[in-house]
Amino acid sequence: MKNEKAVVVFSGGQDSTTCLFWAIKKFAEVEAVTFDYNQRHATEIECAKNITSTLGIKHHILDMSLLNQLAPNALTRDDIEIKEDQNDGLPSTFVPGRNLLFLSFAGVLAYQIGARHIITGVCETDFSGYPDCRDSFIKSLNVSLNLSMDKSFVIHTPLMWLNKAETWKLADELDAFDFIRENTLTCYNGLIADGCGECPACKLRRKGLEEYLDGRKDL
Repeated sequence: MKNEKAVVVFSGGQDSTTCLFWAIKKFAEVEAVTFDYNQRHATEIECAKNITSTLGIKHHILDMSLLNQLAPNALTRDDIEIKEDQNDGLPSTFVPGRNLLFLSFAGVLAYQIGARHIITGVCETDFSGYPDCRDSFIKSLNVSLNLSMDKSFVIHTPLMWLNKAETWKLADELDAFDFIRENTLTCYNGLIADGCGECPACKLRRKGLEEYLDGRKDL
């Protein structure tokens, strides 16, 4: 893989930034793609721009505003409350079809720029129950992308079986711990770094960070 090119699906959050550093270590050339779907906080796009600029990574921003029209939820509407469980068992932050569309368009971009590898930060271990974060979905879509474009794309999910503490550990192993802690945006309320501390995303991030730092003290 050292001689090959990769595209990272990039939001500017903890997980996708960890994946970006992972890809930089693994591949000869890396580009990032961010999707603008009029998400709740425009800060997310600016954060992604700042990170890729700092790291010297070519950055594509694609207009996905149609997704906003199709999927009203807590990540696309200010007037919808962030709730962890609704009647269907999914949190109000679930955007139907988001990863399906993002990875499909990342595949189209990869085709155009001659990249065979697509990296995404989805995870089935510490996640909010999103069905499009599951390993079975990724494997299915990988096959579909290859058949649709007659290519041999490989979708990589470096975080799939890691909990949040292990994701922080990976960031540390990639010499990116401080950068990721200080520059990424995970917070549903749009606050960079440690965030608001109250939303589900911040609680998950902080819990993992504390577990990792406690484990590091014991070494």
